[in-house]
Amino acid sequence: MSVQEHIHPIFDRILQRSDKEALLRQRSKVIWLTGLSGSGKSTIAQHAEKLLHQQGFMTMLLDGDNIRTGINNNLSFSAEDRIENIRRIAEVSKLFLHSGIITLNSFVSPTNEIREMAKSIIGADDFLEVYVNAPLEVCEARDVKGLYAKARKGLIPDFTGITAPFEAPDAPALEIRTDQMEVNESVKMLMDFIVPIIQQKV
Repeated sequence: MSVQEHIHPIFDRILQRSDKEALLRQRSKVIWLTGLSGSGKSTIAQHAEKLLHQQGFMTMLLDGDNIRTGINNNLSFSAEDRIENIRRIAEVSKLFLHSGIITLNSFVSPTNEIREMAKSIIGADDFLEVYVNAPLEVCEARDVKGLYAKARKGLIPDFTGITAPFEAPDAPALEIRTDQMEVNESVKMLMDFIVPIIQQKV
């Protein structure tokens, strides 16, 4: 007998997403920021969350480093664990989504396959992919965490952009070229994209 045979979901007997959205007066979505380390994902997400909060929106920001110190602290950076890392993040994001909360996700999530998995868990209509695009040489020049230097020395195996590939999204909902604009411009671009979508229609 499988474990699933002992599970009896009660989704039909609990408050629905629409109830939570009505209470919060917003439309929940998952904003998934992807891009190389150092491209500006976390910075943009942090600024956007503060602005959304100031405008009265209920948000949650999920960031790679924070997640790996908590719910995913038992995962390595192996190919299998990278997939599991994103799978768990997507499942957590789905919980926030159904709680009526706007979720800002900042993760390298380097391949189209891994992002497609996240989208399939969250739902295509609620998964908004934002490509924070900066060339490798720009990200490496910034090297805000010193990770590229370590990767070049062989201290970090399978580091995206150096010894592991990054696949740019084929058709992101939004692309932000952070090598061509200042942080405030990038944040404004994201806000202009998000706000009309998450505002509850009267």
